[in-house]
Amino acid sequence: MKVLPADKLRQSCDPALLGFETTQESTGLVELIGQDRAMDAICLSSGMTHRDFNLFVLGPTGTGRHTAVQKILSEDAAKRPVPCDWVYVNNFEEAHKPKALQLPSGTAKTLQTAMQNLIDDLANDIPNLFESEDYQSQRRAIEAEFGEKHEASMADFAERAKAENIALVRTPVGFMLTAIRDGKLVKAEDFEQLDKAEQEKIEEQIARLQQDLAKILREGPKLEKEHRTKVEELNASMAERAVSARVSEVQAEFKDIGPICGYLEEVHKDIIANAELFLIAAGESQNGPFPEAIRKFHRDSEFDRYVVNVMVSQDAKTAKGAPVETEDLPSLDRLIGRIEHASHMGSLVTNFTMIKPGALHRANGGYLVLDARRLLSEPFAWDAVKQSIRNESITITSLSDRLSLVATTTLQPDPIPLDLRVVLVGDPFLYGLLVMLDPDFNDLFKVQADFEDAIDRTKDNLIRFGQLIAAYVSKEDMLPMTAQGVASVLDESTRMAEDTEKLSLRIGALGDLIREAEHYARARSSRHIENGDIERAVQERDRRASRIKDRMQEAIARKTILIDTKGAKTGQINGLSVLGIGSYRFGRPSRITARVRMGAGKLVDIEREVELGGPLHSKGVMILSGYLTSTYAQDVPFSLHASLVFEQSYGGVDGDSASSAELYALLSALSGVPIDQGLAVTGSVNQLGEVQAIGGVNEKIEGFFETCKAQGLTGSQGVLIPQANAAHLMLRTEVVEAARDGQFRIIPVETINEGIAILTGTPAGIRTADGYFEPETINAKVEQRLRDFAHTRKAFARMSEAAKEQGDT
Repeated sequence: MKVLPADKLRQSCDPALLGFETTQESTGLVELIGQDRAMDAICLSSGMTHRDFNLFVLGPTGTGRHTAVQKILSEDAAKRPVPCDWVYVNNFEEAHKPKALQLPSGTAKTLQTAMQNLIDDLANDIPNLFESEDYQSQRRAIEAEFGEKHEASMADFAERAKAENIALVRTPVGFMLTAIRDGKLVKAEDFEQLDKAEQEKIEEQIARLQQDLAKILREGPKLEKEHRTKVEELNASMAERAVSARVSEVQAEFKDIGPICGYLEEVHKDIIANAELFLIAAGESQNGPFPEAIRKFHRDSEFDRYVVNVMVSQDAKTAKGAPVETEDLPSLDRLIGRIEHASHMGSLVTNFTMIKPGALHRANGGYLVLDARRLLSEPFAWDAVKQSIRNESITITSLSDRLSLVATTTLQPDPIPLDLRVVLVGDPFLYGLLVMLDPDFNDLFKVQADFEDAIDRTKDNLIRFGQLIAAYVSKEDMLPMTAQGVASVLDESTRMAEDTEKLSLRIGALGDLIREAEHYARARSSRHIENGDIERAVQERDRRASRIKDRMQEAIARKTILIDTKGAKTGQINGLSVLGIGSYRFGRPSRITARVRMGAGKLVDIEREVELGGPLHSKGVMILSGYLTSTYAQDVPFSLHASLVFEQSYGGVDGDSASSAELYALLSALSGVPIDQGLAVTGSVNQLGEVQAIGGVNEKIEGFFETCKAQGLTGSQGVLIPQANAAHLMLRTEVVEAARDGQFRIIPVETINEGIAILTGTPAGIRTADGYFEPETINAKVEQRLRDFAHTRKAFARMSEAAKEQGDT
């Protein structure tokens, strides 16, 4: 039996190796270590100019994925040109289809301000111009001309009618014709007294003149139209004078920018055609505390048609390189933008000024970093991102439009061309799901950056990791850390990696540990974070999460849960398992018992029968059956009926790490040799009888150690582990010290034969040349028991046949 010495149970970093007394003396290392493969992938995606080389960053949480992505993307973005500005302006012909204008960087805000000033200036100029003497005189001339034409035709008609003794009379309801006699109008009763010939003559004259009057009156609308046309021409000409001058000033400012010049031409025409808007605004204005000359007319809703809606604007003075954007809430409207609505007269209305940009707009020309899990959890967001990447454009659609939830006024803005590299950050499981279930994923995200969770624990890596810790302490403006403290952090990193030859790269978890240790250092007014602070932080972290573990250990101590750590029993063994609550894991011992009898070769897994055993546990039990049938009494039928159970287990059991313990219990039950209850066992087994590595070995050992400590350490207690797990030991100091003092043992085994010999104190035995196991060994006793079962079964079968034949006769 080989027992591991204490120095093999825990690795300890030598503080002298780090090359500094405190982190203040270290220059620090700002780059991540051990992530060369992932960093190269990020560099490839960020530097690639071809489309669809978007990036998926995968790896465990806390390995510095976001930090690495932000660092590399920021460096590459600084080398790229500043992207263009984008604005939406009114489509004066089709208002529901706003136009998108691409402008040189830093131009959008300038144009927006220029248009605001233009509207404010024209809102003052146009009303003043229409109130000028020049305009009023021309308007009076037009009115006079129209009046003269209309009055002249009516006067001429009145003279002709008077010549025929017919008068033109204006009444409240219009014009009428009536006869004149002796200079007086003929009343109805006087008309009745006239002779019939005279009446007929007057009626004929009136009828003929009414036709002429109708012709003259029909000319009135034509004259009105001519009048309006001349007034409109006058208004247009006067507005042209004001608008042309002001628009020319704006055009001169943007003369080299084609899209703006084209837009200003449309604005020029529309303002002239709608000059009355400025007159109405001036007429509705109310005198306030500020002079009319400084009133901000561009804020009035009637002038929204001339607003420049800035979607993306770069600051020409401070902008350097391409943007690197991160969206923490990647919903549909926060990614592709949204069209807002306002309530008006009981209905929802909108216009192009209510178009709001999204993260794709802000990141256009650069990089967009998104959390993959959050993105996939938002309705329609993932489809919108894929569509935008595939079409190389951003099309703004609202969720209500997609679902047809609300029938209301909507817009169809011009799509904005998209030049963007999308970076998704997620975990390996999510990456695998996307690869399997989304046929578009591999076409759009051609690069993966897979972050390591551990690196080799070499001298160089210890030094570099120590420098990285020093840089982190300096960056977070914490108290300096001593070399002993840094060494403790490195040792904790090895424990997190569950491998004495590795260092965990979960920088986030280590950072949390350092911050907590600094809190304790400041609480005792220390100027440094020391080794004791790190150890206290580890202890306090475990203590906060260990309530359930403590209650389980209490139940064992009070014999509520039965665990023996002394004596020897047949068919009974202490197995070890790991329970996890969040990020905290702890080990707990479990009593495993086996019972055997003659049967038809069935190995009953009670956990499986009651549906408490998982598939991996069931697989381990089947392997036991394969081991027994291939190792013992192969020349006779397998006539065993055995049952295995985790005693006092009321929850699910999965994993095969207890399969070796179950096999030991079976061999004990078959051989009749008791097992030392001061030993616990972990490890899986294959059909060849080889003990295989398992996970959580440190937690399992520590869990059984606490149970033994509570019941009293005897020096004969310990844990059997797979030989392959010896390289994974990073036990707590208390366990290491107990092992050094000879109070607790860690025993590595490679085979079942080696383990059963240690557990029973009886040699396992090997098969000799005559085909039989050595006498008085475990294997010999097991094989003999199985042969006895087979013979008994055969004899029983003969007796049953004889009894049946006797009954037939």
